[in-house]
This record gives sequence, C-alpha cells and structure tokens, in this order.
Amino acid sequence: MTSEPMLWSGWGDPAKARELPEQVRRLLHDLLGVRASAEPAAELESVRVPPAALEPRHLDALAALVGDGHVLTTHEARVRHARGRSTPDLLRLRAGDGDGAPDAVVLPGGHDEVARVLRLCAAERIAVVPFGGGTSVVGGLTAGRDGFAGVIALDLGRMNRLIEVDAESMTALFEPGMPAPEAERLLGAHGLTLGHFPQSFEYATLGGFAAARSSGQASAGYGRFDDMVAGLTVATPEGDLDLGRAPKSAAGPDLRQLVLGSEGAFGVITSLRLRVRRAPAEKAYEGWRLPGFAAGTAALRALAQDGPLPTVLRLSDETETMIGLARPDRIGTGESGGSGGSGCLVIAGYEGASVAARREAAAAVLSAHGGVPLGEEPGRSWAHGRFSAPYLRDSLLAAGATVETLETAGFWANLPRLYDAVRLALLGALGSPLVMCHISHVYETGASLYFTVVTAQEGDPVAQWERAKEAVNAAIVEAGGTISHHHGVGRDHKAAYADEIGPLGVAILRAVKDRVDPAGVLNPGALV
Repeated sequence: MTSEPMLWSGWGDPAKARELPEQVRRLLHDLLGVRASAEPAAELESVRVPPAALEPRHLDALAALVGDGHVLTTHEARVRHARGRSTPDLLRLRAGDGDGAPDAVVLPGGHDEVARVLRLCAAERIAVVPFGGGTSVVGGLTAGRDGFAGVIALDLGRMNRLIEVDAESMTALFEPGMPAPEAERLLGAHGLTLGHFPQSFEYATLGGFAAARSSGQASAGYGRFDDMVAGLTVATPEGDLDLGRAPKSAAGPDLRQLVLGSEGAFGVITSLRLRVRRAPAEKAYEGWRLPGFAAGTAALRALAQDGPLPTVLRLSDETETMIGLARPDRIGTGESGGSGGSGCLVIAGYEGASVAARREAAAAVLSAHGGVPLGEEPGRSWAHGRFSAPYLRDSLLAAGATVETLETAGFWANLPRLYDAVRLALLGALGSPLVMCHISHVYETGASLYFTVVTAQEGDPVAQWERAKEAVNAAIVEAGGTISHHHGVGRDHKAAYADEIGPLGVAILRAVKDRVDPAGVLNPGALV
C-alpha cells in the first residue's frame, strides 16, 4: 500500500518525480521542437479555486452525518480533489487553475452514512462527485456547478475494509475505498489474488475499478475487473441496490452491468463481492521480436483464438519498440532492457500452473509468425517498470512537451483500419507528433489499441490537446471502434459515447438516471 498521498499536480509518489536527462531534452527539441516553458509550475498554495458556495448550514448538516472531523474545507483538500490525472487535468493544475475544486470533501464511514449524505444532497441540490484514488484520465472528477447550491467530493477513503473472504466460493467482500495494493496484500495472506494490475494500480481503489470498468495488464489470464464482480451494494438518493445473489442468473437483465462503468452517475458503490484466484506459484515473463505490427497482430490473434493464451500479452508497434516505451523507467539512461530496436516487441507473461508447457506451446505459435525469442530480460524489465509510464509523462510535461494516452478497441478484422484512423487523426491535428501504439488486451474476437502521443506544447496546450482529442474521438466512431476500452467515459468521451450508443441508448441511460437520481446531483456532467 502506498504510504504517501499522490503528487497533487502529477502522478504518484512525489519522491519518484525526476527531470529528463539532457540528451533526451535535446532529442525532443531536435525532433519535435519541444522547448521548456519560461513559467514555473504553480505551488499548491497558489492554485486558484472558486469561492466556496456551500452555506454553513450545509456544512453543519454534513458534519452531523459523518462526524466533525470528516468534512474538509481546507485549500489543500479542495485542490487535491479538484481533478483527475489526465494531461489536461495536470496542465491546468500546473498552471494554477483549480476551477474544478469542490467546496468540501466529505469522508463517510460506511454505507448508511453514504446513503444519508446522498439524500441530504438531493434535498439541498448539492452536487456529489464520488472519489476513490483520483486516477481518472477522462475528466470524470469535475462536476458542473450550474444549478447547484454547491459541490462536494465524496471521498471513500475511510471505507477501506476487507469484510470477509469466502475461500469455498473463492470470493472476497470489500469496501470500495480499499486501495488496490492493500487488497493484494490482504488477499496474499490467504494465498489469493485478484490478478488486477492496471497502470493505475499503485493509487487506484477497488470501487474506482468497478465504476470505470477497468482492465488490468494481466487481463488475458485473470479477466477484466467487470468479470471479477460477483456482487455490488449501491447507495442512491432514491434507495439502495443489493445486486448479485449468484455467479450467473437468468432472472432478467443483469443490473450489475448497469452499475459497472457508470462512474458514479447512477449511485455510489459501497461494497463489492469479487471473484478471487489462487496466488500463482510460478511466474515467468519474456520478450519476443516480431518482424512488424501486422505479423505481431496475427500472432496475438492466433494465441487468443487457438491458444495457449499467456496471462500477459502485449505487442508494441515499430515506433514504440524503437523508443523503448515498454521500459519507460529506463528511457534516457542508455539501458533499453531489450525493448529498443527494429521490428515489434511482444511481452508474454505466464502465471500459475504448467508455465513451462504453456511457454513452449506459445513459443511455437510466435515462431511460426516470424518471432525471435529475446529471453527473459525484456519481460523482467517490463514487469519491473510496468507502473512507471505516468512518471515519464510528468517529466515530459515539465520539459515542455504535451504527452497523453488514449485507447480504443475493435474486432480483429477492423483493427488495421482503426489503427490507421487514430494515427491519421493525430497527425492531422498536431502536425508531426510522435505517435506510438501497443495492443494491451486481447480477446477471441478482437483487441485493444493503446496510443501514446508526444508533441511540442503550443501557447495553450490544453486547447491544443482538446482539438486533437476531438479529432481522434470522431475518427474512432467513424472507424467502428469503441470510444474507450478501459479508461471510461467521464466528460471527455461523453459526446462520442452518445454517438456510439445512439439516441435510444442515450434515452435509456437518461431514464435510469432520472429514476435513481431525479435531482441530478450524482456526478453531473459525467457519462450522460
């Protein structure tokens, strides 16, 4: 479990923040025209926040529900809950713009307190933004203020217990504010694991994983987080939902799926019953070199459809392989960890039983598609640095580059079209950016595409990225991909999501919203 709060204007542990080496700065300048900003980043104390709108009676009423010490109105608390961790979020915070700050941060201690807070806020028209680890990268943590008496961040950090482990059913019951590393530590004491390790793992919470329909780096072996959710308890202003009496049911549509991915717009998750697995007795990670992205994609498709499917399976395109982004903590150090060079890098990881046999069978498939084994060093290097990329993003922002990630998914037959469409949209919107991509999640029918783009910052880097993002969203919809595979909808994808599901789909979601939240106080502006 992380011991320090996340860096308020960046990612993760403040002690891990570092400047780019001078040779990397020179390369960025020569290739992309990147120049360091003349303006230093703002200090936390100087961040501008809107005047608090909540009246003293509102604060008193909230304190009566959760306790005097659990309603925070300090400048620091407001800034730390102002935004998520997308590049626009961080650019605004670094510029001293805390416009998204709530009036107060409320920390409930359990389901009943959450329910009472929601009823109060609905009656008083106070907007509520559920807050877990604060790792949203789609604008999911900034509520609109129009028409509301004020805004609170409902921080679930106090609701962080492992309630029970059912070793017979292989499930565990958690509160939503449980940090992912602490969940793994507690389950490890029982010889168990969730197996869910997204890039946000070090700071995200289990409730956030469910609310955003997260997918971890080992999804090929353990499944997505929504595959792990066996049951949910949800508080809404209109009452409670207790969902999941059995692993599967034919008793009508599965309302668990309505809550998963709803990002706090339909209610606040207050407990989760999750499927767990035996902790793997053996792990092995390795690297392979494939001759090109098309050949690598064909190899991944063969493994996904015909097996054996590794626990972790990732393919970097030619540009990402050349840069060495599969090992972000070594970029600029002269040590690529085997990730740089020509062709395309595949990382394959095996966990659990029969590791040797599965590796041998997968090796035959990769070899048949032109793969060359690179040994275990690239795999170990990737595993060691698997959570480091957001720190590199912070370093690039500080150096004057705009760098952001985006992702989509599609069917195998449509993946080349989708890949080309996103790249062309980025090139058209940004001129000559550096665009990298990898496949990070595979299924029998298709896969995800995860893009990283780096370009020189313009005078208004937020507007610069918003133009590019709008172009990419349109390209994804036009090319037949989904607007998000695992980042969620938030505010950044809301318009494109509406295009994806169509007018009737939007109307259905609005009808649900109107029923469970008629006052519209739950994360207004997100999802629908």
